[in-house]
Amino acid sequence: MALKATIFKADLQIADMDRNHYQDYALTLARHPSETDERMMVRLLAFALHADEQLAFGKGLSTDEEPDLWLKDLTGAIELWINVGLPDERWLRKAAGRARRVVVLTYGGRVAEMWWEQNRAALERLQNLTVLRLSPEDTQALAALASRTMRLQCMVQDGEVLLTGDGGAVRIEPQRIVRAAA
Repeated sequence: MALKATIFKADLQIADMDRNHYQDYALTLARHPSETDERMMVRLLAFALHADEQLAFGKGLSTDEEPDLWLKDLTGAIELWINVGLPDERWLRKAAGRARRVVVLTYGGRVAEMWWEQNRAALERLQNLTVLRLSPEDTQALAALASRTMRLQCMVQDGEVLLTGDGGAVRIEPQRIVRAAA
């Protein structure tokens, strides 16, 4: 018997002063049986950092053809492709050819650093790619906020994120490794 995804509900209030985006979202996250709370919460953080009415979660770990999140315009063209973790460099090249902007949120400490060093030369050539690194302490603190029903407030200012919920508050400073050309 196949294991089913675990459903999480998140009421997310966003005050993003960097983008002048202020909105409340009622999100449903399906956590794949092999996905950790840490990865799921990084996906939620990715949503918060790029929140938009049209931003949607992809099929995630169950398919290689879709990102973790994406934003499509009214014609179906992909405006934003977001991956969480340490995606394959070839897959990111393919994504860069399909989407106007590609964002990767890496985490995992030393493993993420090794991934970057192995893929740096190829990834720095992608003009529409932004790579952000999250510290292990930040992602573990994010994971501690996970619960089946979450009420979270997210404030973004000067690239720094403050995410608060019933489990406490987490201050996150994503490190920008590479930024897409303007």
